[in-house]
Amino acid sequence: MPMRSTLKGLLGSKEKTQRWLSEETKIRPATISAICNNSIKEIPVSVIERICSALSCQPGDFMQYTEEDL
Repeated sequence: MPMRSTLKGLLGSKEKTQRWLSEETKIRPATISAICNNSIKEIPVSVIERICSALSCQPGDFMQYTEEDL
């Protein structure tokens, strides 16, 4: 998967938990966990916006594109 989430690391650097982010954004804990563990297939723009607002960041701060051999 060429898109990878670095949300877990960003939360750690800001000393925040997945539970805090879920409560702050009203995003289901299972969705936050799936993003952190790179097991989510699609992320709605509204979810990205809420994460950015809660963490005062940009999407590129927790999403990374990497080239992948096909």
